[in-house]
Amino acid sequence: MSGRDMRMMPIAGAAGLVDQVFDTPPERLQAAFEAQGAKALALRSSTAAQRVARIKALREALLAQREALYGAFAQDMRKSQAEVEATELIPVLDEMRHVIGDLKAWMKPKRVWPTVTTLGLKARIHYQPRGRVLIISPWNYPLNLCLGPLVCAIGAGNTAILKPSEMTPAVSKLVGKIIAAVFDPTEVTLFEGAQATSQALLALPFDHIFFTGSPAVGKLVMAAAAKHLTSVTLELGGKSPSIVDESADVAMAAENLMWGKFINSGQTCIAPDHVYVHAGVKAAFVQACLKALDKLYGQANERAGNRDLTRIVNARHTQRLKRILDDATSRGARVLVGGQVDETSNFVAPTLLEGVEFDSRILQEEIFGPLLPILEFTDLDAVVRQINAGPKPLALYVYSRDSARTERVLRHTSSGGACVNHCVIHYAHGNLPFGGVNNSGIGNCHGYFGFKAFSHERSVLTGGAIRSEKFFAPPFTPRRLAFIRRIANMLRWPSF
Repeated sequence: MSGRDMRMMPIAGAAGLVDQVFDTPPERLQAAFEAQGAKALALRSSTAAQRVARIKALREALLAQREALYGAFAQDMRKSQAEVEATELIPVLDEMRHVIGDLKAWMKPKRVWPTVTTLGLKARIHYQPRGRVLIISPWNYPLNLCLGPLVCAIGAGNTAILKPSEMTPAVSKLVGKIIAAVFDPTEVTLFEGAQATSQALLALPFDHIFFTGSPAVGKLVMAAAAKHLTSVTLELGGKSPSIVDESADVAMAAENLMWGKFINSGQTCIAPDHVYVHAGVKAAFVQACLKALDKLYGQANERAGNRDLTRIVNARHTQRLKRILDDATSRGARVLVGGQVDETSNFVAPTLLEGVEFDSRILQEEIFGPLLPILEFTDLDAVVRQINAGPKPLALYVYSRDSARTERVLRHTSSGGACVNHCVIHYAHGNLPFGGVNNSGIGNCHGYFGFKAFSHERSVLTGGAIRSEKFFAPPFTPRRLAFIRRIANMLRWPSF
């Protein structure tokens, strides 16, 4: 692609320098979209074996670039090789394994038993590809959140256009190389670019849009989709709370939360955003957190050089986190550990705070970084009310050995997902639907739920020898009316 075919935009790169990001002209996007039209129709009749073969080819191409991926992630985010494997490669490979193993069963039409009014008729649910789909992926897990949905889209028999984030250019470029090596552009293609590219793609009448990102941008995606009545899956975010009650295993809770919060430097949509800790165990919890951080990342004064700590994605987000931290401390919040910010290297230390004012930015905005407010409580019902007063979060975490209390929290709150005595790991469970609710998302993904997200569930009914509609057709004689009334009365039984 020549420079004349692209529009250039400067953005802040991973080290705070200016990289060149090219926006693809809308006419090229339109041409790619149209080119996938015929292929989308052909893929409706593709077999499970054909779809699996494409996923296997993608898997081999991905693994062939393993070492190159290490370099790309190091360039974009200074992410360690182990974290690349654990948070980027393993989720995609597990998604592939799941789809490859179960796709044939998922694709089979599902028999549906008749109801009282449809006795004698046969009914099935057929799963059809939605058609041409658009996948817009974010920067925080640029491989996982791009290729994971793609695997489900391919399994469901769709074509796809991918738009990765411009904020991780090295990874996006490499993913584009992998896609180009496996797929014809009429089936799957990838376009790099910034906001203008995303806007031009959203103007096209796709059959489905799968977007992962912030609630604010999710609203824009949904508005654009509404113009074409395009279905959407929105994987968003929000402020995922954690609760540690007085019965909890404090050491376990602290160690687990320090892992879940600071993996990827807190740049995780389901990372614990803040933690409510009962006053009776707060001091022990804080000490256990400090001990866990030492174990994970070494002594506090050595963490700036720790290679296991991913850096913030760019200078703009580093500065945003500094402003949030400064706002909290200016209102009286106390830093228990961390607080260091190095804007030249996009480093923000793992930071724990207490005494945070409720109207501080850190409690009002999604943090998306390594800052964790610890909030003391004595009344669990007040915590539940506070959670319910805000938008529904993507995740909620409860640490307790009191099953009745845990059930009370789960019953009286709403979130996309929840963990009891654990955090974050529910994302890795391929047999669970992963998604948000309202402000934190619409729809689900992973495994069978990802297959369904990219499929249309078509109802197919077949008539039989019994023509039940005759009993409900004119002329409506008194005898026929009496029969219809008896049928209506039957539907009251059994009375539960």
